[in-house]
Amino acid sequence: MTLEDLRVFVAVCRAGSLSSVARELGCTQSAVSQHVKRLERETGLALLERRPRGVVTTRAGRILEAAAAEGISGLDLAVRQLRDLLDGHSGHVRVATGATTVRHFMSDAVVAFRRRHPKVNLEFRTVSSGRGTFDALADGTLDLAWITLGPPVRGIEQRTVAQLPWVLAIPAADPLAARSRLDPADLADVPLIRLPPNSASAAHLDAACAESGVRFSYDASVADWDTALLLAELGAGRAVVPAVPGPPVPGAGPLRLIPLPGLRPLPVGWAVRRWDALSPPARAFADTVRIQPRDLGENR
Repeated sequence: MTLEDLRVFVAVCRAGSLSSVARELGCTQSAVSQHVKRLERETGLALLERRPRGVVTTRAGRILEAAAAEGISGLDLAVRQLRDLLDGHSGHVRVATGATTVRHFMSDAVVAFRRRHPKVNLEFRTVSSGRGTFDALADGTLDLAWITLGPPVRGIEQRTVAQLPWVLAIPAADPLAARSRLDPADLADVPLIRLPPNSASAAHLDAACAESGVRFSYDASVADWDTALLLAELGAGRAVVPAVPGPPVPGAGPLRLIPLPGLRPLPVGWAVRRWDALSPPARAFADTVRIQPRDLGENR
């Protein structure tokens, strides 16, 4: 068997289709099938089960796919590291994040990193789901991912960069704006703007509320934290959001952020496949993103 056989086989397993892999590689379906057949001859076992609408892996196929994906990912990481060693500080750093994250957590880091490593290409990518992010880290498509930290994920290392306190975002004219702090129970009957549904931050907030014995009610939802802050600043609702550093969101008036110390803070930071396998530029960028407690939770 060859490395190319294994690469093609892993691609087929993930796509569930010989024809789609053939189109992606610019070859015939027969050529893709030959890679799989060579592996089946070598192992003496059926690796794929053909079905009318594609293929699925057999038990043997799943075993080989897991081992092959791990090995290929490790080799790809090694090749990138060797290239980085060869040409110094050049290369690519591929980061999974969104506009809100770059704005609040990485704006200063991006400027500082580009000044120190002008030949390194920073690539920011949006991944639609946490599972997709972890898969991309595992197969080497991404170097770093900025995430809301959660339970352990097999094959992924997580590192906390900051614990974000929760705050109530309201305009200065709101009756609650005079309070220096609030208990979660104070908001039990207050309709709020909901954080992005199905997001890790929303799930964490629900869990933190349950720990405090309260349950919030919502009358609207948004796609990201900045939108929640902007609607609160415009007087279109109240929002419980993580306190974030960086530039304030634009709006029509001053925004007040009232601390909610009774809620467990939201942990955010990096997810990587392996810290010791990161390329020097990727490690340098991760180390550049630093958040001080004084940057969080200030009233605006």
